[in-house]
Amino acid sequence: MTPTPPAELAAGIDYFFAVRPDGHARVEIANAAARFRRSQRASGVPVSVDNLHLALCPMGRPERPQLSLERAMLAAGAAVRGNAFTVTLDAAMRCIPTGGQFPFVLCADPVTAVAALELRKAIAAAQRVQGLQVHGVSSFHPHVALQHGPAIDAIEESISPIQWRAEEFVLIRSFFGQASHEVVGRWPLASEPAPATIDLLAELANMPDLPALPDE
Repeated sequence: MTPTPPAELAAGIDYFFAVRPDGHARVEIANAAARFRRSQRASGVPVSVDNLHLALCPMGRPERPQLSLERAMLAAGAAVRGNAFTVTLDAAMRCIPTGGQFPFVLCADPVTAVAALELRKAIAAAQRVQGLQVHGVSSFHPHVALQHGPAIDAIEESISPIQWRAEEFVLIRSFFGQASHEVVGRWPLASEPAPATIDLLAELANMPDLPALPDE
């Protein structure tokens, strides 16, 4: 039996988890988008600088939720334990259309993809506990969308890497048909502990005295 569409979705509201670039990375991403538009003479609707994000995990399909959608998503986010990681975008791509969209995106490198997938899996698992089922968890190609527009040939080219440190992830409320995003929850990602430093002189000073060697 198909569940009745929740009131939030009927009202045109959706949710997803993401990491967002810091201020310096946002400027670099906007500059890369401007260069692409000039070089490819591409028209379209750019993503607002304030809305730039790397999507991690969509809202799962409601199967047995005990809470409202937003409360369930917030509870899932609060249950996730993940590690901070460096996001590196190193390629520009104009994708083959899916669902009527022709997005221009900046793609993450393989190291970023591994770290982001681990966080995606943790978020999907936390949603399952709340009765929200995420499908296709491993089918994941992390990217930052910059623009949507009319069809042109698929393009892919390398760019100078753009990086930022993802030290938190957020829950975003979006509205269908509107260029409007709202952050409704945010959670820190754990920093990796710094490697312990070894003071060799102190170690030597604390070593027990060795027995004297017998005279030959």
